[in-house]
Amino acid sequence: MQTLHVSLGNRSYPIYIGQNLISSANLIVPHLKRKQVAIVTNTTVAPLYLEQLAQQLLAAGVSVITIILPDGEAYKNSETLNLIYDALLQNRCERSTTLIALGGGVIGDLTGYAAATYLRGVPFIQIPTTLLSQVDSSVGGKTGINHLLGKNMIGAFYQPKLVLIDIDTLQTLPPRELSAGVAEVIKYGLIRDVEFFDWLEANIAKLMSLDTTVITEAIYRSCQNKADVVAADEYEAGERALLNLGHTFGHAIENAMGYGVWLHGEAVAAGTMMAANLSKKMGWLNAQEIARMKAVFKAANLPLSPPSLGVEKYLDLMGLDKKVENGKIRLVLLQGIGKSVITSTYDAQLLKQTIDL
Repeated sequence: MQTLHVSLGNRSYPIYIGQNLISSANLIVPHLKRKQVAIVTNTTVAPLYLEQLAQQLLAAGVSVITIILPDGEAYKNSETLNLIYDALLQNRCERSTTLIALGGGVIGDLTGYAAATYLRGVPFIQIPTTLLSQVDSSVGGKTGINHLLGKNMIGAFYQPKLVLIDIDTLQTLPPRELSAGVAEVIKYGLIRDVEFFDWLEANIAKLMSLDTTVITEAIYRSCQNKADVVAADEYEAGERALLNLGHTFGHAIENAMGYGVWLHGEAVAAGTMMAANLSKKMGWLNAQEIARMKAVFKAANLPLSPPSLGVEKYLDLMGLDKKVENGKIRLVLLQGIGKSVITSTYDAQLLKQTIDL
């Protein structure tokens, strides 16, 4: 097992990465205020891992409540959030009850937001079961739900007490979901870690085949990058916004196509190539760098091109992005592999050319 720490003063917490960790109640119990938990999961993950986790906790003397939600990005909304509140209230859960998110990014975001708001704040733990949630959404305390008009527009910054990453859960992950997670892994190399990008180029085939050593290293280095950024800028006032490479375009794709039609990582991959193409038009990236990016995304079975929605539709949806400032869309662009910048000083015509495929 490997351990990282997210350094946030008295709200710091560990990230454990290893195999068979869902069966390690001894890693969870020390982080509980009292021996009562509510495990929030979904209809896909529950048959795979819920009993394993619950039985380990029960054996450690922990009282367990289970909440099973429908699966999918389409359910990341206020109606599903209320199902969590209903169960917590019906079971008279107190402020000392810890919520455990067992699932992918949707479950993590929903559970985290429920924890941030139920009784004005209860503890929660992240046990992410998809690669995307393991390397991105489970770390850093971003929680929330979607709105019909925009993705992740309602939420809170609320840190977990622990992130437990069991790489064995990736063995049951559908190939498309694995690819979606790799998009976020690649992101870290592009925005701030050129050595990691070089390593990914050399190891992408092993990563896609879930080689234990390679997947563990990829998760560790991704989480290390995320933890460093979050420790420096918890509330996304500056550097943390760089983690949104490709997301402004990507969220527009997800919204326009209907949540869940394009997976988040697929939309981010296409959005990242849009950001790269705009960066090239601005003279910041060269053709060789674009080719390297395309090759890695292609090897991960990720889309290189976005859907054709029309310039106005893209701009309208991108205008709902959380990085918009004074009415101006701010974008994360690349000045080279491993060097990113957030800017609103780009040529609007070049942006329209990038969108108008």
